[in-house]
Amino acid sequence: MRQFSADQIRNVGFFSHGGAGKTSLTEALLFDTGLTKRLGRVEDGTTTSDFDPDEIKRHHSVSTAIVPIEWRETKVNILDPPGFADFLGEATAALRVCDAAVILLDASAGVEVGTEQVWQMAADRDLPRLLFINKMDRENADFDRALTSARDAFGPSVAPIQFPIGREKGFKGFVNLLDEQALTFHDNHDGGFEVGPIPEELEDTCRAYRLQLIEAIAEQDEDLLARYLDDQVITREELVAGLRTCVEAGCVIPVLCGAATGNRGMQPLLDAIVDYVPAASKHREALAGHTSDPALASDPDGPLAAIAFKTVADPHVGRVTYLRVLSGTLRSNSHVTNASKDAHERVGHLFYVRGKDHVPVDQAGAGDLVAVAKLGSVATGDTICGEGKHDTVEGIAFPDPAYSAAVNPKTKGDLDKMGQALQRIVEEDPSLRLSRDPRTGEMILSGLGEPHIQIALDRMTRRYNVHVDLGLPRVAYRETVTGKAVSEHKHKKQTGGAGQYGHVVLEIEPLPDEEFTFVERVVGGSVPRNFYPAVEKGVREAIEAGPLAGYPITNVRVTLTDGSFHAVDSNEMAFKIAAREAVKKGMLAAKPTLLEPVLRIWVTVPEAMLGDVMGDLNAKRAHVAGMTPAEHGLTTIEATVPAAEVQRYATDLRSMTQGRGTFRTASDHYQPVPPQIAEQIRADAETNAHHHDAA
Repeated sequence: MRQFSADQIRNVGFFSHGGAGKTSLTEALLFDTGLTKRLGRVEDGTTTSDFDPDEIKRHHSVSTAIVPIEWRETKVNILDPPGFADFLGEATAALRVCDAAVILLDASAGVEVGTEQVWQMAADRDLPRLLFINKMDRENADFDRALTSARDAFGPSVAPIQFPIGREKGFKGFVNLLDEQALTFHDNHDGGFEVGPIPEELEDTCRAYRLQLIEAIAEQDEDLLARYLDDQVITREELVAGLRTCVEAGCVIPVLCGAATGNRGMQPLLDAIVDYVPAASKHREALAGHTSDPALASDPDGPLAAIAFKTVADPHVGRVTYLRVLSGTLRSNSHVTNASKDAHERVGHLFYVRGKDHVPVDQAGAGDLVAVAKLGSVATGDTICGEGKHDTVEGIAFPDPAYSAAVNPKTKGDLDKMGQALQRIVEEDPSLRLSRDPRTGEMILSGLGEPHIQIALDRMTRRYNVHVDLGLPRVAYRETVTGKAVSEHKHKKQTGGAGQYGHVVLEIEPLPDEEFTFVERVVGGSVPRNFYPAVEKGVREAIEAGPLAGYPITNVRVTLTDGSFHAVDSNEMAFKIAAREAVKKGMLAAKPTLLEPVLRIWVTVPEAMLGDVMGDLNAKRAHVAGMTPAEHGLTTIEATVPAAEVQRYATDLRSMTQGRGTFRTASDHYQPVPPQIAEQIRADAETNAHHHDAA
């Protein structure tokens, strides 16, 4: 593939709600630019960008595909991320390196939840946007209804530059409002069309849409506005130049239409990308931590800087890192610095990626997307600089996990391989997090939803032959005391030679604001000072498992008040054992109770759904602290809720709000478990203990 300068490159992401046709659109563009000889179909698993076995099996993308194509002496790098909420991390990374977003709408569904999400994400990055109303040939396709839903959701800046001729099976072309011409598609799905005059019955519609478009463009330019108000002619060239400026500024969102699976309207979309989307040369990248320094320009002769935006474990070539070159030129077989980790790296062979194909290349200039294998230290979000340089750029802020699962190996062999395999899966997808729960010892994998975690583990099984069971993480219950007790234990043992003797009297009482304190108040040396540490060690061992269900003991003060010793037989071990047994007795006497972890939760939902969400929170034993209006007609509910009640909350909230609700949590405090639930927890603990003993 030949080299292109930054002003000949367009980096464009396709974003939408799941199922709006991004992958089919990418496939049609590959066909129309001569890179494939036949149109692949998502349903058949034959598309270029959905090549992963998980994607073929599920008939939707689970990973961002990068597809470079050439059109009118311009290189268009298409990024095709998944549209489902579980893979929002992929869309986040793609948005970081795009210069514009093409947002697809399904012509029969209009704006959906995912559309709103990606629109907001693109708006937060100030990215220029185009809207493409897809599936115009499907049943119930309605351009006007889809356009109205877009204007209602995104405002009056949404302006068609095309509108369709015919609908559903009769969709046969569209009117180009800038050229005032009708384009009629060929019947053979070759992507071509004939240009002719606008049908008479559509002239009024054309006039109305064209006036809206001219107004939208002229409003941003005083000279054009004055001429428009004077009814002077504005030329096509002036309109195109004005539209390009408006798209770049984000004040006009052009709307196009087509049918990707029927290969209709693809070439005009490519023309719009080349004509209206800002070139990669326009991109300016600020250096992290610098306020006064000039931003990096997309200059092939400037200092080298590139950001890693995706990492893939390729079964054939190993770990592959996808980079956007922000400044300078990256060359094969060169030496660079990973500025984010201050590590030296050797760059091997560079290649462009098109689906699963790798196209070797000697170098990649500013503005381009390229991949390289086997970088040792580089993770997604890291900055690569010239050798010895240490400037970094803003990384990628991935969405926080919303769902956690405990991962357990199926066999001893799986246990040995599981840790490393999980680590590789998390490296590849930074919206997954791996942790070990210090309280339960479980390996916890957290992600954006149940399907997200399931697909990641399916991939791990296929690649690394590691088989695991998934379950809900064990809730980190605690035990404590509600009363005060004095407990005594004498440990005596006589075996032939030296014996063992340790005797302690302990006071156990609640300590509401601290986890644990050990103090001694021994009078008259009844327990020598040198045995105090052994007593404390015994106490600490004893509070690791409480008497009710074996959970750790918290919020207690243990005081050593008295005891006795033997001049010969007393030793540290004897006092440690005596202390441990005294705590066990004392806990039972001090009215033990179970505690459960409570989370503070912030749930943000559309106002219309507040009632349902509040009712569900109340059913989950939550205490609502208050509600705060948020942006875009949303409200945030703040509450405290037992952790055990919201383990599947990502799934619950998604189904209650059709995916419009979001939430985050933070650990807050522990509270006593209601008696009937405590009984169940104790019963479960006994059952698990029996299973464990039997095993």
